[in-house]
Amino acid sequence: MVLFKVKFTFQKRVKLAQTLWFLSWLSVLAGALTFSLGVYLKMELRKRSEVMDNTEIHAVPNTLIMVGLVSVFINFFAGRICQDSLDVARYPRWKTFMLPYLIVSFLFSFLMLAAVIMSYAMKGNLEGSLKIGLKNGIRFYKDTDTPGRCFQKKTIDLLQMEFQCCGNNNYKDWFEVQWVSNRYLDFSSKEVKDRMKSNVDGRYLIDGVPFSCCNPESPRPCIQTQITNNSAHYNYDYQSEELNIWTRGCREALLIYYMGMMTTIGVGVMLIYILQLAVLGSLRYLHTAMEGVVGQENVECETEGYLLEKSLKDTFKAMMEKMKAFCKFNQVETTAAGAATTAATEAGENKTAATGS
Repeated sequence: MVLFKVKFTFQKRVKLAQTLWFLSWLSVLAGALTFSLGVYLKMELRKRSEVMDNTEIHAVPNTLIMVGLVSVFINFFAGRICQDSLDVARYPRWKTFMLPYLIVSFLFSFLMLAAVIMSYAMKGNLEGSLKIGLKNGIRFYKDTDTPGRCFQKKTIDLLQMEFQCCGNNNYKDWFEVQWVSNRYLDFSSKEVKDRMKSNVDGRYLIDGVPFSCCNPESPRPCIQTQITNNSAHYNYDYQSEELNIWTRGCREALLIYYMGMMTTIGVGVMLIYILQLAVLGSLRYLHTAMEGVVGQENVECETEGYLLEKSLKDTFKAMMEKMKAFCKFNQVETTAAGAATTAATEAGENKTAATGS
């Protein structure tokens, strides 16, 4: 049973080919755009790699890059097919190529859909990566003399100023780590000695934050040390007063930034996916409509186009049988080649033995 059958006159076939040619080249541009989005996202993730713990999140931009490249090639060939379909003399050379091409394009559409789903499913991996990465970044903030960590302070400071955030969850994360290097501590000072003795690990912990946590829009000079000590500052109550440091954590800020980007990319790729399905469906109609023209004396005759020659179930069975037959054919060829190689080797050994005798 033929599904979604449509009758095509010569004028309709020409119009379909012309429209499909335009859509194919539009899809080529869309594929280039997808590739560009993947590269842009990868660059943005690499830019913050020092505050991210793993590279699993790069699966999304890598998939987008691959989808973009494949889309460009697939739709380039679709444009050529549409151009040649206007000439009955040139179309037959695509006849044997069309069915495998349509199957590959159909399977590729699932990869594009997977890229859309991955864009929205990225949040969990991204949040976990940022949680550990930022925690380590804050912990190594003071290690400006340690090879491999000397730029960590600059990275965190620039991050907090750019995204107007402080700490991992909030500014209190800085209270739990020693973020001032021992190099800049006066160990002859009683205050320093008392603070380090009061801590089990011998760390210098203070209720203060780096300068990059300061909010420049606050009318009051930045209070970045002794934040919880009301008596240390005039007319100040840290529990009731709005602090003049950023109170939002950097994990939340970065998560909002990247997920906003991924939502935009996901919507864009979804629209490109719909365009790809339109090209695929139209190309199938053009293919089946042109099948009726090949071999006819009157090339302007009316033909029928359809999406599926059989029902969905029968089409799937036919595809599976063709794939099995293809696999068996390859297996037979491999076995035959192996047998021929073995026979040639044995013949060579026998010849060598005979010569030696």
